[in-house]
Amino acid sequence: MSDDEADPELLALLRQSLGLDSASQRDTPANTKVLEGARYVCDNSIDVALDSQSTRAAADSIWASMCHKEYSTKTWSTHELHPKAKNEDTVNLIFTIDLLNFSFWSENGPDQRFAVSYKGKFWTGYWSLVAALQRALDEGIPITSSDFWQNEDDCSKDVMKQVFRSATKEEIPLFDERLACLREAGRILYERFNCRFLNCINEAGGSAAALVNLLAENFPCFNDEQRFEGKRVRFYKRAQILVADIWACFEGEGYGRFHDINGITMFAGMDLDPAVFPSIT
Repeated sequence: MSDDEADPELLALLRQSLGLDSASQRDTPANTKVLEGARYVCDNSIDVALDSQSTRAAADSIWASMCHKEYSTKTWSTHELHPKAKNEDTVNLIFTIDLLNFSFWSENGPDQRFAVSYKGKFWTGYWSLVAALQRALDEGIPITSSDFWQNEDDCSKDVMKQVFRSATKEEIPLFDERLACLREAGRILYERFNCRFLNCINEAGGSAAALVNLLAENFPCFNDEQRFEGKRVRFYKRAQILVADIWACFEGEGYGRFHDINGITMFAGMDLDPAVFPSIT
């Protein structure tokens, strides 16, 4: 899009604010536009290119592996740290996990990096986060409560350091940023969703794409996007992971029933993030 062209998204917002959006526009299925952004980057990149033949080979390999291992939504709950109950408490735990599911980088070796001791095992990376939250719940700390996040007396830095206490000398990376994410999310849930993340799911109306967009539009920590060659490019990595986790945990039923789950994309791994978001990492 050239500088002379009107931004279609701004035009849409203007039409909506003036009450000019048609019924057909309102009934259009939700679209995260993640794939469109990826295609635009692929088609307009100069210094980097994708080998289409190798991409297809990688897709075939992944598909064959999934078929061989008989992966299904049931796989998600088989891990000992993932919740087994199918209720709102589990929804809140998943929301908390994916609010904080970022940046586990360490310059230390595997024996010195941040780790959580829980139920006789040491956990690192993503699993250190899940273990820390499960341990906090076992200890009676309401770590998945948005009311708790907003209460700076109950949810103090000292309490949160206890939640994320490490079995090594290294603390959890970006502790202050994680605490800020919780406080911000707690405030947004209070102001916009009556203190319940479940209301976000209900508002999405059974659409995975609508829930991803709702998360990105209302929660800044889920709104990962950049501009490339004048175009807005969406990633929505953790927003999509959150929706996928809910879908997998509930095996596509109940809170996890989404009629358009196939619209959710694969997610860039953490190895890619420093290249895409160097100012953040």
